[in-house]
Amino acid sequence: MDGVHDLGGMQGFGPVEVEPDEPTFHGEWEARMFAVAGGALGAGGFNTPMFRHAIERMDPGHYLTSSYFEHWLTAVATLLVEEGMISRDDLDARVSSFPLSRPTTVDADDVDGASPRETPRFAVGDAVRVRDLHFGGHSRCPRYIRGRRGVVARIDVAAPIPEFEAHRRERVLDPTYGVRFDAAELWSEAAEANAPVYVDLYEQYLELVT
Repeated sequence: MDGVHDLGGMQGFGPVEVEPDEPTFHGEWEARMFAVAGGALGAGGFNTPMFRHAIERMDPGHYLTSSYFEHWLTAVATLLVEEGMISRDDLDARVSSFPLSRPTTVDADDVDGASPRETPRFAVGDAVRVRDLHFGGHSRCPRYIRGRRGVVARIDVAAPIPEFEAHRRERVLDPTYGVRFDAAELWSEAAEANAPVYVDLYEQYLELVT
């Protein structure tokens, strides 16, 4: 999904802040949220791509001004309301104007059909290009690498395609790869010289460069 959550390669947000000796949770509520999320997702039959897509559907202003586990809280509440397991009135009775994510704009029929496959089409050393596709729903293909050339550095196991899991609740396998990009291919003169960037990608995102 093209949205404010896809910040990879974007400038203007400052350096990534690294907290020395960062605790697992910064407060008791975060630990409770972690536990609640696992139970709620299991009870609702939600998968990880559905959960991620609910986060991606947050209002941009809310997303950028809220914390990591606030994203979790919003996503879990959104999925439970959409599934009819709780109501918006239930939430508002406890917290005034509880924020939920925006409705999805993608239906199951908007995801192209595909047959599961586990045999990789590409080999280590193959030159590939990331397909310049723009999908209105959940995707694990970062925006900053679309249309860019790289080289297959590693072949990984076949894994479920996230678009199918998020929008059709179907498990469709696709080979996955570790692809190496030259930083200059991604950011031109702003890149560090001779710096490689490795990205894990599904085969459906790639095409062979001939």
